Amino acid sequence: MDPHDVLGSGEFRYRVVADWPRWPVDWNVIEVVGVATDSRDRAFVLSRGEHPVTIFDRDGQFLGSWGEGLFARPHGITIAPDDSVFCTDDFGHTVRKFAPDGQLLMTLGTHGVPSDTGATSIDYRTIRHVGPPFNFPTNVAIAQSGELFISDGYGNARIHRFSADGQLLHSWGSPGAGPGQFHIPHGIAIDRRGTVYVADRENSRIQLFSPDGDFLAEWPDIARPCEVAIDDDDGRVFVAEVGYRAGMWPGTQPPHPNATGGRVSIFDSQGQLLTRWGGGDNPTAPGDFFAPHDIWFDSRGDLYVSEVVRAAYGNAKPQGDDFHTLQKFERL
Repeated sequence: MDPHDVLGSGEFRYRVVADWPRWPVDWNVIEVVGVATDSRDRAFVLSRGEHPVTIFDRDGQFLGSWGEGLFARPHGITIAPDDSVFCTDDFGHTVRKFAPDGQLLMTLGTHGVPSDTGATSIDYRTIRHVGPPFNFPTNVAIAQSGELFISDGYGNARIHRFSADGQLLHSWGSPGAGPGQFHIPHGIAIDRRGTVYVADRENSRIQLFSPDGDFLAEWPDIARPCEVAIDDDDGRVFVAEVGYRAGMWPGTQPPHPNATGGRVSIFDSQGQLLTRWGGGDNPTAPGDFFAPHDIWFDSRGDLYVSEVVRAAYGNAKPQGDDFHTLQKFERL
């Protein structure tokens, strides 16, 4: 292998898997918002198009799809230890739990009905006060107890904690940039100790909390994080960062002219950077990124990174046909 094809460093070295996945012919895959793997290393891919949930084996072979007609706009996907599938629908203001075959098991929220936060759109700057679930929810994390932690979202500034059967237990957060405040809580994960990691996107940081919402720490060396994934075996934290070259809100500016584009970063459990790659200098090249949105890994340590190339480009496709929707990185 050409050493120039190796991404990452140290014990976290990867190569891009070419032609993964293999979509059915003539499918219109607008953009991939999320990806998660189940106990059999099947990849469940959440996309905006006619077939929202698509299933592939680890080699990229198509296995099936479901969810047609169910979502206002798919946003995030998480798979529980029992292989149940949680999907967030941000424009639908709901979170749903499905069986792996697509059977609906539970719905949180009322479809099409946002909670009252004063928000007038998905622009977080229109929020006037916090509210109950949900106003454009974004993602779900599942604790070892089965409790659900849901980030909410574009039109709210809260984390909601639910029991495994869907009873609201507690919420925390408010709009702002201080500890425990959020400007788009976009991604969320929870480690085996119960620490909750929130990708506070427009504040360009990861915030850490106890399960009760007590602020523990923040990691600032992040460029607009969209999602977080945690490997419970070693506590490593994987972050998909959209960066400052795509999806910027009107009236906002990068922190400096050469600010990074989309990238992937890997940290240890104390927040020390282990490796990162990307940066958006050549966003159509294998291993670089335009707008990373989700990140996950399988039992072999291979990584999957999805990208929202249309939403981050003003709901239009960038020029050229080579922009990624989903990349797989094989760990070496």
